[in-house]
Amino acid sequence: MQYRTMGNSGAVVSNYALGTMTFGAEATEETSHAILDDYVAAGGNFIDTADVYSAGVSEEIIGSWLAKRPEAKEQVVLATKGRFPMGKGPNDLGTSRRHLTKSLDDSLWRLGVEQVDLYQMHAWDPVTPLEETLRFLNDAVSSGKIAYYGFSNFLGWQLTKAVHLAKEHGWSPPVTLQPQYSLLVREIESEIVPASLDAGIGLLPWSPLGGGWLSGKYKRDQPPAGATRLGENPTRGMEAWQARNDDERTWQVIGAVEKIAADHGVTASQVALAWLADRPAVTSVILGARTTDQLADNLAAADLELTPDETKRLTEASQPRVGVYPYGPMAQEQRGRKIAGGR
Repeated sequence: MQYRTMGNSGAVVSNYALGTMTFGAEATEETSHAILDDYVAAGGNFIDTADVYSAGVSEEIIGSWLAKRPEAKEQVVLATKGRFPMGKGPNDLGTSRRHLTKSLDDSLWRLGVEQVDLYQMHAWDPVTPLEETLRFLNDAVSSGKIAYYGFSNFLGWQLTKAVHLAKEHGWSPPVTLQPQYSLLVREIESEIVPASLDAGIGLLPWSPLGGGWLSGKYKRDQPPAGATRLGENPTRGMEAWQARNDDERTWQVIGAVEKIAADHGVTASQVALAWLADRPAVTSVILGARTTDQLADNLAAADLELTPDETKRLTEASQPRVGVYPYGPMAQEQRGRKIAGGR
């Protein structure tokens, strides 16, 4: 396991974080505690959750684990999120001061802590003025309820606006952004990655295995079956599965991943994770697991070092589709100059 500063903060986190969306939904409390134990034993110290994961149950499971292992409170960096509905009322969602005050207090109670290390806005709120949200977050830092804050699923302009508003008002700055990012989903490289690099924001990619596609468990034209999320519940995303199955780029990427995995004698998952963990601006890759075996396989990526040639092959095989102005030749030329050291 490697350790990196969390964005532009001084807090140090492992380059693989443990995502806990499965806790209370696809993993029982007992299994979840075992996953947490194994993760920390492997050197991981960054745990990510959210209030909406299993309607608060994920946070409760982490809280019960921390209560049984008080030493872990001093070791782990704990992250959670607020923004999405936690009730049926009109004020039970969003990033208003009213909702976030209750959302944060409820998360602290479920987690059994007085402070959360990283509090993230789960998505952009088009209703609440951004100044109101940032002022609340600055007050939460000042009061000691949170140490740092970040965002999730923000666009490039939204992130940049938040960074500059915080600077303008002298408020605590954001330190992280949690986007979807993988060999199959690289569109954030057009604006979000450059915006993050410019502001010193650390990326925390979610769905690093592309919803399981990069694990090698799906085969061309073979609908999922057995012990897979879609195999157990085909209604949750079969249309999206079909679209990705029909996309030749999917199999081009998977082919490159599996070839390199075979050369190293490792799994496809480990190759995909190793590539992502080494991308510009990435601080920590969020691993999701339903079992301890899945976690062990993913954590083994920490020991895998890809060669420059292998990294290049994966990058070329997974090139995102950006062919329309301004994301066509002009953007590609600018990226090339930056890589070459030009301005």
